[in-house]
Amino acid sequence: MEEQKLGIKEIQKRNIETELRESYLEYSLAVIVGRAIPDARDGLKPVHRRILFAQNELSNYYNRPPKKSARIVGDVIGKYHPHGDTAVYDAIVRMAQDFNMRDPLIIGQGNFGSLDGDPPAAMRYTEVRMSKLAQEFLTDIEKNTVDFRPNYDNSLSEPVVLPAKVPNLLLNGSQGIAVGMATNIPPHNLGELCDAVLYLLDNPDATVGDLLKFVKGPDFPTAGCAYANKGMYDAYREGHGSIRVRGRVVTEDRKKSAQSIVITEIPYAVNKSLLVQKIASLINDRTIEDVSDLRDESDMHGIRIVIDLKRGAIPDIIINKLFKYTQLETTFGVNMLAVVDNRPVRLNLLTALTCFVDHRREVIIRRTRFDLDKALARAHIVEGLRIAIDNIDAVQAENVSDEFVDDVHDEEVSDEFVDGKKRKKKKKKDVEDVSEDVEMKKTRDKKKKKSRNDTNHHRQSSSCCVSC
Repeated sequence: MEEQKLGIKEIQKRNIETELRESYLEYSLAVIVGRAIPDARDGLKPVHRRILFAQNELSNYYNRPPKKSARIVGDVIGKYHPHGDTAVYDAIVRMAQDFNMRDPLIIGQGNFGSLDGDPPAAMRYTEVRMSKLAQEFLTDIEKNTVDFRPNYDNSLSEPVVLPAKVPNLLLNGSQGIAVGMATNIPPHNLGELCDAVLYLLDNPDATVGDLLKFVKGPDFPTAGCAYANKGMYDAYREGHGSIRVRGRVVTEDRKKSAQSIVITEIPYAVNKSLLVQKIASLINDRTIEDVSDLRDESDMHGIRIVIDLKRGAIPDIIINKLFKYTQLETTFGVNMLAVVDNRPVRLNLLTALTCFVDHRREVIIRRTRFDLDKALARAHIVEGLRIAIDNIDAVQAENVSDEFVDDVHDEEVSDEFVDGKKRKKKKKKDVEDVSEDVEMKKTRDKKKKKSRNDTNHHRQSSSCCVSC
């Protein structure tokens, strides 16, 4: 009785271990597919995809004035992404940082952080717009090139994937931690990826070794040197490996036979300020000796960390200690995990590019079908116009007849009251009489034209006789 009052139909007895296992698996799959792991086709996570789509709906293009970041964040969380505003703004900031993205998808105006770990300004101060490359992610989306699904409250629709024109999964890479798995894909050079895609289109049976002739290795936005060791080849052949990355160090001569070590490039995702602090700590601890000065001369033109050496110091010894004790040398662990057909799959270089090629092929086919259906829907209109042009005299006569009929109908007015007196309506003119008038007019025009031609011919004959 109490169960009926509470509206409970049936109580099932389940093992709590089984229930926890199944519920946790469902939760982990939702996190993997819907939050942390990018799609192999456009290389975007749902939050990034929704940010770009919301900006496209607002026409926030690269060649238009930027809009406030707070407005973009509000549209995203209000329409498509039911999460906190901080998560969305952090994603926008990362998409605008040229030291995190190989090719930024957002053009930011204002303070968006720095290599020193400085936080970005609040969203009410910064402005953003899509980059020119980001607009290529949404080209032809209005032509039914991708599937759409309802948003979280079934009030709007959002794309399942974007019809991206570039292999963004490898272009900008991705980092994400899901439940029980993680992804870490390095960025690459766009020109090398395009060459590899073109080769794959011409040679569908290509191997990873063939594609490695074009894709030499990662291309980090902070530059540096990536060493082609066994870990790099494992990363491209198996989708899992490690790549050793070093900063670029040069030696410069100073006055009085002194030298300086200058760091111009640092490894990817290394905090420059913390690196300088670590070097200073090593100098104070006497781990690195023969150093007279350390300063950071970095500016808007690039990185420049200067280490002045004492006279007689050997630069190579100090450089080796920098590689050994600081983050001037790091290891980038590659784990190319992406979502394929709604399940996480570890990809290698070949399968990653194949997923992109298959996606573009489907987009082009669907775009062509859309254009064809649109052309067929308009075909009967074009056919009618062609028939009208072929029979222009009849169409013109019909139009003239319609004008006469309209005039007659205008004259068919009901009785009107003018100055309090009733005035009779004008006499109707029959439509058949109008048609006869049109035919008589055409006959008169033909007779005039014929007589005019006869007169011209007679004049020509007379002039010929006179000349003879």
